Amino acid sequence: MKLNQLRDIVAVAERGSLRAAARHLDLAQPALTRSVRDLERELGAPLFERRARGMILTPMGAAFVRRANAVLSEVRRAREEVEQLHGGTRGEVVAGLSMVALTALLPKALSLFRARYPNVQLHLIEGWYTTLENALRDGSMDFYVGPEPVQTPPGDLVQELLFENVRIVLGRKDHPLGAARSLSQLIDAEWATTSVTFKAEEEFSELFSRFNLPAPKLALRSQSALTLMSSLAASDLLAMVPIQWIQSPWVGDQLERIPVRESLRAPSIVTIRRAGLPLTPAAEYLLDLMRRNVPGAVKQARKERAGKSR
Repeated sequence: MKLNQLRDIVAVAERGSLRAAARHLDLAQPALTRSVRDLERELGAPLFERRARGMILTPMGAAFVRRANAVLSEVRRAREEVEQLHGGTRGEVVAGLSMVALTALLPKALSLFRARYPNVQLHLIEGWYTTLENALRDGSMDFYVGPEPVQTPPGDLVQELLFENVRIVLGRKDHPLGAARSLSQLIDAEWATTSVTFKAEEEFSELFSRFNLPAPKLALRSQSALTLMSSLAASDLLAMVPIQWIQSPWVGDQLERIPVRESLRAPSIVTIRRAGLPLTPAAEYLLDLMRRNVPGAVKQARKERAGKSR
């Protein structure tokens, strides 16, 4: 088994046909066909199901591609690590960041990172752990920074606590319920959420039950912060979001906080990465820069909790 065969299999899987993969790899299609068939013969199992309009992975092929991606990612990182340790500034860093990380931790880190590694390409993916776990595990993503998952990550991943957090209530400017000062005044509102679990109703209702309030009406669930903010701005929906969202340009322009008196706990902010495998110097530097911005985020959350306890 050769690295170029792993590369070939991944290319075919990603592009769905031999022709498209050959074009992407700048290879002759017959050579790519031989490479795929030789590997299938060596493994003793078909990796693809051939169809009139392309090729799709078999179950064994899907399992093999996950491993192949991990191997290719590690080979790429090994090369980048050696180059960066010798003073090189090229490579790629792939990070999964929640809205909290994007608004509170990344901005101050970005310019310093670009100054140190001007030729490293950053690939930043907005999301939550539930949507990014596979990329972390197969090595295609370097690290994640965002809300702590409900379930502890598997043993091949390691989690580090960055800071505890709180939520606030957001709605559009001039919202009919903008004068509310308690959750009890918002029980008839319709809500939107960017739940970090697959049980949004349970997670959301638990927040209200802490204050002996009935479950709210959940009208919209989104996996995108932009979708959520656009929906709030265009409707009377409300949302509970981490306090760091107030640093977004949307807030103050089209959205505003409804200052309820209750202290609304939010999932802690963590970083998750693969266990036992070091990050490249560039990825480690970016993560360390983001860690340095944690004290400001912690103070903000603590100040919020202190204000609610008075």
